[in-house]
Amino acid sequence: MKTTPVMPIALRNILLCAGVALLLWLPFQQAIYPVLLMKWMCFALFAAAFNLLLGFTGLLSFGHAALFGVAAYGAGYVVSRFGATPELAILAGTAAGAVTGCVMGALAIRRAGIYFAMITLALAQMVYFLAVQMPQSGGEEGLRMPRGKLFGVVDLQSDTAMYYVVLCVFVLGLLVLYRVIQSPFGEAMKSVRDNEPRAISLGLDAARVKLLAFVLSAAIAGLAGATKAIVFQLASWSDVHWHTSGEVVVMTVLGGIGTFAGPLLGAAVVIGLQNYLANIGSWSAIAIGSVFMLCVLCFRRGIVGELRAAWRRWTRP
Repeated sequence: MKTTPVMPIALRNILLCAGVALLLWLPFQQAIYPVLLMKWMCFALFAAAFNLLLGFTGLLSFGHAALFGVAAYGAGYVVSRFGATPELAILAGTAAGAVTGCVMGALAIRRAGIYFAMITLALAQMVYFLAVQMPQSGGEEGLRMPRGKLFGVVDLQSDTAMYYVVLCVFVLGLLVLYRVIQSPFGEAMKSVRDNEPRAISLGLDAARVKLLAFVLSAAIAGLAGATKAIVFQLASWSDVHWHTSGEVVVMTVLGGIGTFAGPLLGAAVVIGLQNYLANIGSWSAIAIGSVFMLCVLCFRRGIVGELRAAWRRWTRP
């Protein structure tokens, strides 16, 4: 009898090594702006954190921008007010995102489906209102901050130095997410996603699993938001606006819900289209929407999901 092919594991390892080598090499190329790559890594990590909640727990949040933005403001506040170094600012932003996620999750998980999504959206709009109105957040101008020196030694004003710091944060965040997904807790999340009543009947505390998943997702989203604020030296109202939540949903669905690499590819497509279609103004949003609609109609599982399904069909005994 034929066994399941082991090629996917080998192929995954090869692609992983090739991807890391490519990211290490890209800053030396003049064709790609390092800041654009850093923006992609921040939003790819944000999308991967959102996918932990939607793809592996089955919870659709329309308020993840609040977690992303609160972390950005948290990092900006400790830098501008206390002169914190970048590593402390990123830690503070991650903690702010996790605490906000704990509060939002405790309120939202009491409901399911569209009601859960609407509660997260309402809470995110409250955060947006506070970000625009509070003087500590800089109002509509936001908070500006210097990049500073990492550990007081590495000057992050250099885009190359900043790029490799962001790359380390990016890889660390993905490793944490991968470990969570592959752990017994990850299996508990998938069981809640697939059949919550059956998971409860087997003795699983579904509410606790959903809350922990929300907090983990919030912490990684906060890590991405704080890093993005350091890169662009700005935390603004756009970080907590509802369209940022919409963008991360598009990135995840476009790449493939429930796949590990899907959000990374989806973020690359969206960020690339936004950058290279910026010259056409508001038409860029129409172009991105058209690509999204085409992928939803033709690739129901997302780009990575369809590629994975094609591989399984091709290698089926």
